[in-house]
Amino acid sequence: MRIFRTFPSVVALLTLTIFSLPAIAADCSLNSAKGKIQHVIYVQFDNVHFTRDIPNVPSDLEQMPNLLNFIRRKGTLLTNHHTPLISHTADDIITSLTGVYPDRQGEAVANSYVIFTPTGFSFPSSFTYWTDPVNTTTDTAFNLITADGKNAPAPWVPFTRAGCNVGAISIANMELENTTSDLNTVFGPASTEVQEAVTDAASKDPIVRAQPAADFEGIAIHCASGASLCSSATGGVNDVLPQEPLGYSGFSALFGHKFVVPAINSGNPALLDLDGQVITDSRGNVGFPGFGPITAAQTLAYTATMQEHGVPVTFSYISDAHDGPTRAFGPGEAGYVARLASYDEAWGKFFSRLSADGINEDNTLFIVTADEGDHFAGGPPSPANCDGVQVPCTYAKLGEIDSNIASLLQKQYPTILPSSFAIHFDMAPTFYIKGQPSTGDPALRTFERATAQLTTVSPITGNTDTLTRFLVDHPAMSLLHMITGDPLRTPSFIMFGDPDYFFLTSGPDAVEDPGFAWNHGGVDPKINVTFLGLVGPGVRQEGVTGRVWSDHTDIRPTLLSLVGLKDDYISDGRVLAETLAEDSLPHSLREGDRFTELARVYKQINAPLGDLGMDALAISTTALAGDDQSYTSLENQITAITAQRNVIAGQIRQLLDGAEFQGKKIDEHAADDLISQANRLLEQVRDLTGGSSSRSNHDE
Repeated sequence: MRIFRTFPSVVALLTLTIFSLPAIAADCSLNSAKGKIQHVIYVQFDNVHFTRDIPNVPSDLEQMPNLLNFIRRKGTLLTNHHTPLISHTADDIITSLTGVYPDRQGEAVANSYVIFTPTGFSFPSSFTYWTDPVNTTTDTAFNLITADGKNAPAPWVPFTRAGCNVGAISIANMELENTTSDLNTVFGPASTEVQEAVTDAASKDPIVRAQPAADFEGIAIHCASGASLCSSATGGVNDVLPQEPLGYSGFSALFGHKFVVPAINSGNPALLDLDGQVITDSRGNVGFPGFGPITAAQTLAYTATMQEHGVPVTFSYISDAHDGPTRAFGPGEAGYVARLASYDEAWGKFFSRLSADGINEDNTLFIVTADEGDHFAGGPPSPANCDGVQVPCTYAKLGEIDSNIASLLQKQYPTILPSSFAIHFDMAPTFYIKGQPSTGDPALRTFERATAQLTTVSPITGNTDTLTRFLVDHPAMSLLHMITGDPLRTPSFIMFGDPDYFFLTSGPDAVEDPGFAWNHGGVDPKINVTFLGLVGPGVRQEGVTGRVWSDHTDIRPTLLSLVGLKDDYISDGRVLAETLAEDSLPHSLREGDRFTELARVYKQINAPLGDLGMDALAISTTALAGDDQSYTSLENQITAITAQRNVIAGQIRQLLDGAEFQGKKIDEHAADDLISQANRLLEQVRDLTGGSSSRSNHDE
């Protein structure tokens, strides 16, 4: 859920009327096979599961049969789909939208990370508009940044260049995320929008104070060049992307419910959700309801209204269903089941409404996924046979365990002072050591060895738990695509913790927190393995399958291949050709055996949660926990492996992209040689683990 616990540093803290409208904006030139795709509807959930958290309780998707049946009967639902690392809402969504890992878009470390400053640390949010800097004082780098320090290419560009208007509903960083820096970036510091925010911020009335967020956050339309929808008459402003690789000028956009909704709702600023209620925030302000609270009925109402009014490409987000107004719900609790039922109802209304508009699987590409899963932290349900639907579940023990890592470290190593480091509070805390000691520095090694040995007594089970699952510093972070183009935000090392625990630097050593029972960020299948649903022209109707190993970077190239567009850069992902009908593929992919073999081994050496990445996690953990001699030896081997992997993966990526987007047939001899090199590398790394690593699932 996009509500995050951020704390001080340890050294500082619509109407439901059916419309008869054109199926697509006249100038939108998608180039799908046989011209069948006229709309794209992309929806990304927050922490929604296909698999069950408790055997008796149907999963989230099982409790949304309107959505689940639509995908499995009319398309393909991939269940062997993976996140990047660290697995968080911002990171996962941006990876999905761009098709590149965090080292190429800047979101490697968390939703709200730490940066080094001359006086200590600061804690910016990674949820900002696409072209925002981290801040204007201590770190002026772009928040979304390429490996060479430029602003990351924006995901709407290929579509607007093709004449298509693109809508964004609560999806990370494609619309405004705050009423401070984002307003300055988009509207300018002297604008009336900024003045509204400044004036309302000074108000003592909480309802008034919330209006700028309802007006400007969460909703946007990026328009094709010359589109009247984003003209100055409707509130359109220049859509500025200063460092787009092939340039980007002459485009405009609408930002915020205040400008978007009247433009797509006959001038009326009050939009009805799919239940017929005016969309407001929690204080009753008409406008965007907020990132955390936004429901399926609200998101899908925005989506449908855009699709009906000349915005044929939409990217949307829906918040999770397991967080209640005052605390988290466990699987099968009445509040959780009721919320999923409302989501299911919304999907049913959404599909019916679109179908009446002539928008369906015959002319529309639907993509549905989740940013990540969550690990449920709690005790067993009561009664033991509860299923949530017929017999509600209750929980005597519910909540992740908040653990004061500063206290635990100092008790074990008295020389480790709380003032000497900061962390991003998380299940996978990133450690920032004052002075930014280099890799292998004795002071840094003290922190790493101490963290490897952390234990505490669980307040839920009474057992003594080992808190660290994996540890990585810069060599393994580089292999896992976690070193960004901004050294100020690169942590000294990262701890992937026990999934029942949430780490901070205050409070008791370990205490149950019922406000939060769903944990993510770390390395755990419940978190890192999610789902991807594809429906529409060119997609095979395979139902539910785990036969293809994929991750979030694969969504982008698969989407672009289907609609006949391409980015200005080469993706880290690959087209999921096994899920697509042969006549929807470019001719260079239709003899797909060699492409598929190459693509599959590519994922296993390059994806953070592929075989190589999982083995590297195990090797790095052994290195950081060990003595200096073994540490140096293993770290050097990780560095050498990364260099070798980068060469092989880079060559494979060129071959795949050539076949996917340049019409080049795969060179079989080159492919065979690269497949052999990749497999030898995997075996080499496997030998280093001594067979002790926990590898990810392969393609079936």
